[in-house]
Amino acid sequence: MSIPPAPPGVATETKPQSEHRFPCENCGADYRFNPDDGTLTCDHCGHSEQIGSGPWQGAQLKELDFDAAMAQDLPESEIEEIRVLNCPNCAAQVEFDLNTHAKECPFCATPVVTDTGTHRHIKPRGLLPFAVDERAAHKAMSDWLGRLWFAPNGLKEYARKGRKMEGIYVPYWTYDADTKSRYRGERGTVYYETRTVTRDGKQVQEQVQKVRWSPTSGRVARFFDDVLVLGSKSLPKCYTDALEPWDLAELVPYQPNYLAGFRAEGYTVELGDGYKEARAHMARVIERDVLFDIGGDRQRIHKIDTDVSDVTFKHILLPVWLAAYKFRGKTYRFVVNGRSGRVQGERPWSAMKILIAVTIGLLVAAGIGYVLATSQ
Repeated sequence: MSIPPAPPGVATETKPQSEHRFPCENCGADYRFNPDDGTLTCDHCGHSEQIGSGPWQGAQLKELDFDAAMAQDLPESEIEEIRVLNCPNCAAQVEFDLNTHAKECPFCATPVVTDTGTHRHIKPRGLLPFAVDERAAHKAMSDWLGRLWFAPNGLKEYARKGRKMEGIYVPYWTYDADTKSRYRGERGTVYYETRTVTRDGKQVQEQVQKVRWSPTSGRVARFFDDVLVLGSKSLPKCYTDALEPWDLAELVPYQPNYLAGFRAEGYTVELGDGYKEARAHMARVIERDVLFDIGGDRQRIHKIDTDVSDVTFKHILLPVWLAAYKFRGKTYRFVVNGRSGRVQGERPWSAMKILIAVTIGLLVAAGIGYVLATSQ
């Protein structure tokens, strides 16, 4: 997790403000969040408890002021200190409890030793609870691997029989903004002229397309709601982007109870850097709005000036099942959307399967060529 700079005079390594543990009221073992029914369930005795009680009852999913955060002027209640694992290989930072001293990184399967210090960051404001359990996620991954023709059989079998997948809450930023844009450009109107040309010694008439351009200007406005930006660098962005869409309308106010039995990754993309990515997305949408507003058959944009106001943000957590397998010295990573079951991962290739397929293809082509040659 990339930590926002601490306010002057505040230490970055102190005792954590709180450690969340969820003991079963029946036997004292740890609860875990059960995606099947949305309860806290004890694997030891089977006792379950509804989420929603305790000090987090009545929590609201509210936006925070972006300018205040960038000026390090957020209320102290919006900042927390957590202890994280730091992976020396992929730079992932994952939250762990005080009793954890060594762990394998869930993102790249590298053995690591946890940091004993704590880190300050902006608290999560909301999350999407897991809706797909580990068994269903593992089946979705195995089915996805089974559809890859040139994946090594050994990896397929290893993944099917391998250890359980890790449930990770991945950090994201969402940004809201009100935008008003002024533009200058040109509108093109297509028309046709008839001209006479000579072809094969004959004169023929043909229609020639032309465009008549006229200057234009105008204004467009758009309110952006929950522009989503990945707050992590631990996984390739192409994988996490491919897990979309996320049902953000189902976000619930953050409660640590939802993390029972799961891990939470800290953000490594700073709030300001995430906003730059969000603004690039907004700019592309505004450009499409301008093209539509210009109208006509063709459009040219010369300049767009955009005023952005009322920028707010949230730090949210989205559920991902993750598997990192080391097979023949190479790490393969697979991710499953913890809401929809959509799978993405590193595409494994079997050199032997490819060679066999190429050989078969050449033999088939040679056979067809022989048949054609003899038939003539």
